[in-house]
Amino acid sequence: MDADINAAAPSHRPPVTPSPHSRREHRRRRMRRHGRRAYVRSVYFLPSLATLGNAVCGFGAMYVAAMADAHGPLVFRDPLTRALALNPFVAAAYLVFVAMVFDALDGRLARFTRHTTDFGGQLDSLADVVSFGAAPAFIALQVFKVQGPDVGVVISRLIWAIGALYFSCAALRLARFNVSNEHGEQHHFSFLGLPSPGAGGAVAAFILMQQDLRSNGFEALSNLCIWLLPIIVLATGLLMVSGIRYPHVVNRYLRGKRSLARLLVVLGLILLLVVWHQYTLGIGMLAYALMGPASWAYVKFRPRPPGAPAA
Repeated sequence: MDADINAAAPSHRPPVTPSPHSRREHRRRRMRRHGRRAYVRSVYFLPSLATLGNAVCGFGAMYVAAMADAHGPLVFRDPLTRALALNPFVAAAYLVFVAMVFDALDGRLARFTRHTTDFGGQLDSLADVVSFGAAPAFIALQVFKVQGPDVGVVISRLIWAIGALYFSCAALRLARFNVSNEHGEQHHFSFLGLPSPGAGGAVAAFILMQQDLRSNGFEALSNLCIWLLPIIVLATGLLMVSGIRYPHVVNRYLRGKRSLARLLVVLGLILLLVVWHQYTLGIGMLAYALMGPASWAYVKFRPRPPGAPAA
């Protein structure tokens, strides 16, 4: 019995003391792993920083557009604020386009570092709601309020409702995108519904065009654009939640090998942006927004040969 108990008892062996060489090697490997983790964190920090830059630009666009209610730029003490208050709607529209640059940059940085996460997607959508949902609607409402004609209470409330509807459509579109989004460049060749940067860019570009017409003395055309502005806001808002497919311009048309004619077209567009960017952006962004309904109508109503299945 005692022999069995002694056989089952665990043997107590003295702990093996690691040699100085193994301790140094273990410390070197730990420091190398810590340094690699610190480097990865610093790289992954960049996409989130670009996304927050997108949100800050949208917030800044609303702040600058609100300066139009002030009694002249001289009420501001900060020289930069006074400069922005001279043309608040132009500065606000440009900030929306800067937000578009940050929005494109954060996705590229995330794919470059191979760190596309759900957290980054959620943060990007929250920033897009501010920059391409709230900011364009607020700027459009301010333009109609400050520079538009005197309208009654019913029309004024209708204009506000259109801005609220645009903002709601942007939130719904981004929520739908979060649910159905898949990581990877191969999944971003088309969008279901007008992308929120495209909708916000169309509204901001149309405001840029209207402000340039107003500053150059074309009051009749400027007033016409102000009356058309609520229609643009309403149409782009509804297109965001539509089931119409929109192509990703960069991934679909500009990447890879392309013909010489397409290269010349892109070069011509770049030159037009340099010479006449307000109207090039305004017409180009509106053309992209209308591309979806036009292609849908063409597929729906084009003549088909007899016996062909319906689309």
